[in-house]
Formats: sequence, C-alpha cells, structure tokens
Amino acid sequence: MNVSLFWDKLSKLILLLVVAAVGVFAFLRYLPLIRTNQNYRKELLALDGRVAEQERLARQLRASMESVQHDPKAVERLAREKLGWAKTNEMVIRFEPAVRR
Repeated sequence: MNVSLFWDKLSKLILLLVVAAVGVFAFLRYLPLIRTNQNYRKELLALDGRVAEQERLARQLRASMESVQHDPKAVERLAREKLGWAKTNEMVIRFEPAVRR
C-alpha cells in the first residue's frame, strides 16, 4: 500500500512538473510577442499625443481663420503687425534685435 501511495504522489508531481514546463514554454514562446505589443502600446501613446497636439493646432488655426474672415479689426491688427502698416498721422517704430559681438 505504501508503494502505490508513493507512485500516486510521484505521478501527481510529474504531471504538475509537465504542466509547469508547458506553461513556462508557452510564456517564453510568447515573450517576444508580449514585448512587441508593449512597444506598439508605447508608440500608440506617443502617436496619440501627437494627434492631440495637431488637433489643438488645427483648432487654433481654425479660430484664426474665423477671426480674419469675420472680424475687420483682426485684419487690421494683422496688417499692422505683419506688414508694418499704419493709419494716417501714425508713426511706426520698429525695434531691431541687438547685435552681439
């Protein structure tokens, strides 16, 4: 009876070791795939950040376009800033950056 109990426990131990070996083999087999998936997730997060930044820029540009199309004062302000235009009897003063020697 002791011998059969020994073989029963040994069989269970061997079965447990085989299942553990298969589990370890499966884990090692899929480890490169898991790492690739992690890299793709990092890349996806970075791309999501870039998309959010581009959407913010698009909203900003859209708002600028709307103001130029519908607000005459915005057009006047842009002409004054970008082209250096002035109204009659106004003086435009331009500041040049300092030259370092």
